[in-house]
Amino acid sequence: MSGDTIEHGPKTASGPARGQNRTTVSPGRAARELCLRQDEFDIAVLLGHIRTRRDEGSGGRCVDRAEIDRLRYRERFPGHLREQLTTVGTREGARLLGVTPARFVRLARLGLVVPVTFRITRDRSVVWRYPVGELRLFAGDPEHAALLRQQLPQHLRDQLDAGVDLRARNWRRRYLRCLLRQAEDAWDRAACAASLLDPVTVSETVTDPSERARLLRLRQLPPGHGAPGSPTARLVERITTAQDADEVERLRADLQRTVREARRSRPAPRRTGPTRQEHRPCAAGHGQRTAPHGPARPSPDRNAHTLLGRLLGTRHTTAAPEKAVVGSARRAHRLRYLTAGAYTARNSPSCTTDTSSRPCRS
Repeated sequence: MSGDTIEHGPKTASGPARGQNRTTVSPGRAARELCLRQDEFDIAVLLGHIRTRRDEGSGGRCVDRAEIDRLRYRERFPGHLREQLTTVGTREGARLLGVTPARFVRLARLGLVVPVTFRITRDRSVVWRYPVGELRLFAGDPEHAALLRQQLPQHLRDQLDAGVDLRARNWRRRYLRCLLRQAEDAWDRAACAASLLDPVTVSETVTDPSERARLLRLRQLPPGHGAPGSPTARLVERITTAQDADEVERLRADLQRTVREARRSRPAPRRTGPTRQEHRPCAAGHGQRTAPHGPARPSPDRNAHTLLGRLLGTRHTTAAPEKAVVGSARRAHRLRYLTAGAYTARNSPSCTTDTSSRPCRS
């Protein structure tokens, strides 16, 4: 029986779970219904075993109910699916290929075996994981017998001596193929290339603000590791962002081409908002806005409230001055008087301070 054939046989569950009448489910719920851990679900999406699509409501990813049913009705569910998602590290991978761990690392650096995922240890070293199915196919190919049993050719040894390491680049290439498989329109395909470029390169390549905003909204970033700004997060950023000059140029060319195609099919919506003419130069006070049809009403001066609160031994509050000195009507009256004087002096037209040369802050 074909793996994609749907047969109306007995279900693995006793009945429909709660909420199964929905046409789409979240990735977390889909992983639970498929008896997968979250990392296994991410690997299944990366390898193309599970297809997700964009959720129009939340802007994230979701899984169709039909996709879950297709996988649940396969033979030997969920054991067969989990076998396809099994990954191993360097030692286990070397044992599958029948080589030493050192030779396995050299094969991985040359790009002959491609990692599918990675993790960062506490000492910030990268641990790559490889799919078992691909390693078995590599070991069973007769063309690879010389790479596993004999000395590596001279040109490969020269690359290793030069410090070549294609593990991160091959991971990005696999991740890009995953994004392109799930792209739904031309803008999604353009966002795939933008997902592997840093924001500065994207800004230099796509100069239109509306198109750039759309790409940044659609781009899918790989799962984050570590707190933002931490050394671990910076290491993950180097792995998931194109580094080599030829790789960056190729992605930029793909981004320019796909943006032109997306522009012809569906132009990006333009932003609409207030124009710069609505903010006129300040005449009365520095940093005060003026409405297009008349002077703006003076707003309460927070600095004056803070200063008066310190003088009177009270805490600063954004409420009315009377509430800052509860319990003394005389002090409240004095605070109102001093606040009114501060507002009058600040907004008086006879102020001798020259603010015409200062720029207005909006």
